[in-house]
Amino acid sequence: MKFENILAEINGFGRFQVMIIVINFIGRFTLPCHFMLSNFIAAVPAHHCDISSLDDGGVFMNLSHAERLVVSIPVQQDGTPSSCSMFTEPQYHLLLNFSDITDAPTVPCQNGWVYDNTTFKSTLTSEWTWYGRRIMLLVSYVSGMLFAIASAFSTTYVMFAVLRFFTGFCITGIVIVSQVLSVEWVDIEHRKVVGVIDSLSWTVGNIGFAAIAYFVNDWRWLITLATIIVTDKRDRSYSYLDLVRTPEMRKLALRTGLLWYCIANAYYGISLNIASFGLSLYLTQLTYALIELPCKLSNYYLLDRVGRRSTEVGALLVTGACLGINILIPKDMSVARTVVAIIGKGFSSVSFATVVLYSSELYPTVVRQNGMGYNSFMGRFGVAVAPLILLLDEVWKDLPQAVLCCTAFLGAMVARTLAETRNRCLPETIEDVEQKQ
Repeated sequence: MKFENILAEINGFGRFQVMIIVINFIGRFTLPCHFMLSNFIAAVPAHHCDISSLDDGGVFMNLSHAERLVVSIPVQQDGTPSSCSMFTEPQYHLLLNFSDITDAPTVPCQNGWVYDNTTFKSTLTSEWTWYGRRIMLLVSYVSGMLFAIASAFSTTYVMFAVLRFFTGFCITGIVIVSQVLSVEWVDIEHRKVVGVIDSLSWTVGNIGFAAIAYFVNDWRWLITLATIIVTDKRDRSYSYLDLVRTPEMRKLALRTGLLWYCIANAYYGISLNIASFGLSLYLTQLTYALIELPCKLSNYYLLDRVGRRSTEVGALLVTGACLGINILIPKDMSVARTVVAIIGKGFSSVSFATVVLYSSELYPTVVRQNGMGYNSFMGRFGVAVAPLILLLDEVWKDLPQAVLCCTAFLGAMVARTLAETRNRCLPETIEDVEQKQ
């Protein structure tokens, strides 16, 4: 008799299963705080050159702050003050005609920058003067947990980057272990409930993080509040090599790995791009999180009504379509672009919630932990590549959207090749997988 048959006989969703789900929910609650951390701690506040060196002790000293900026900082084509250059000496004639175009010589910032702390009390950028998002996003999204508290006490950017890097190795196990444990200890009927509840832990944490980030706008305190310690113990006789020893397992590993990469890449590509719409970062983050609630709750019905495979394919197709549509919407239509992005974010969250349950049902029990570990690695790889894709906007403004759109569609095609697992028993051995094909 299979283990699932035993579970069905003794009530496969009793107090023990509920306890596991509750514990896993609590353990996963803070994960989005870590993954979305750089949207706030690495944000680049409005800034301009430090113009104190131009103070000649005369007229300049008697000017208001706004007037000092007019005579000291050149204006860009969009009418905003330059953040990277300043005049070599005050241009007092600009006070008479703000629209006057001057050919006065400019130089790069000589004494660092002055940051606007209206939105953020402090960020990594303002504290260590790391201008731009390049290094921040590349390092922050190999993020995690074990070194989270230590990173809050960083004294230099390099120290912070190293600690956050090692953090990423530790929180990955939470997703893998909790999902596998939950799925294996419930019967077939309640498996989709576990999948939905497990994914909602991320959403609830994401919603709460928007509020935490708003009220705690000093980056050091924000990292301390995002920390939780989790212990992971393993005792497996199978290795990762068993994922590729046999032909059908090799195909399964290749497909699910690529699928996880595509989903994570699209999801985080959207999630990390909250600053590109010209709206409040906090409001966008909160809306991005809230949209996941109805989307993931609808997953409870979709997983049974249309199946795991169709849900996955459909969610990725809609995600890709939203990314493509936003390329066509004019940049000055911020609200419309944000609405489309929110819809895309919602469906990308559905694809993520589905793939965790779906892939855990595809792998046999003896290597399920290894399979989910490999898939999670591919997902984290997709997360790490997402910031790189966002940097492609320097080549062409819409290139990141185009790449993410193609990635989502590729994921849909890969998902279409996987077997449906709705109402089917979990495979227990590698032979079960090989014989089903």
